Amino acid sequence: MVKVITRAQELKTIRASETRQIGYVPTMGNLHQGHISLLQKALEENSVVYFSIFVNPKQFGPQEDFNRYPRTLDFDLKQIQDCLSGFPGKEVVVFAPIEQTEIYPAGDDQTISVIGLSTIIEGAFRPGHFEGVATVVYRLFDLIKPQKAYFGLKDYQQYLVIHQMVKDLNLPVEIIGMPIIRDHSGLALSSRNQYLTESQRQEALELSRALKKIASLVENKKTHLPVARREIDITLMNKNWNYLEIRDAETLSEDLTNSRKVTLLGVYQLGSTRLLDNIQVEIE
Repeated sequence: MVKVITRAQELKTIRASETRQIGYVPTMGNLHQGHISLLQKALEENSVVYFSIFVNPKQFGPQEDFNRYPRTLDFDLKQIQDCLSGFPGKEVVVFAPIEQTEIYPAGDDQTISVIGLSTIIEGAFRPGHFEGVATVVYRLFDLIKPQKAYFGLKDYQQYLVIHQMVKDLNLPVEIIGMPIIRDHSGLALSSRNQYLTESQRQEALELSRALKKIASLVENKKTHLPVARREIDITLMNKNWNYLEIRDAETLSEDLTNSRKVTLLGVYQLGSTRLLDNIQVEIE
């Protein structure tokens, strides 16, 4: 059964009577198979899943088009129902607030900031973005109070920000990172992909190809990192790259002296569409 709720007070009432373990999937809607993979995992591990659809204004910068983000609620609900049909006896509660005041009450300007992680790499390109992400996730956690929450690792820095927020605030929720889902060409699934022309979709593969090439140069050896960094410098001669970085996988530090695993993070921009991707590589 899929139950749709649009009011925070109704959500609180239903949550107050809930005795089952809750899995939670936060999204902004316009769902694709990446989102559905999170829902599938949540349904496997929990009797009931709360699934939010809310386009969060706080994570959009002044030059980013909040109003452009696709709102496709009917389509999203059908995908959720189709997924749920494979899990008899399970339930999905969809929280899809119509008004922003359901999440951000008038006069309440509290902001959650994860110091350090929020201002580097993607945070340097989008000031305030991760504060907006942390704030909305904190508020949704407070409303839903899940035991487990599921996040896609395509937005790897976001995953680390949320993980650190939960640790810093001692929130009783387990953060579960789920693998990137890709199409047949290797392009990481994203709601942004729909803005690409056919020729841009072909060029977009430069992102995953570059990450794979650099990962192969690392070859799981710390002594190969200088070679990988030289390849990054060459790759960045293409000005479509916003950035291409190699960082510690747990802290995103540039210092890899004691790292056991690194992450390669990149954003490749085609027109106004920014495509994110990453790969983790163990090193010794």
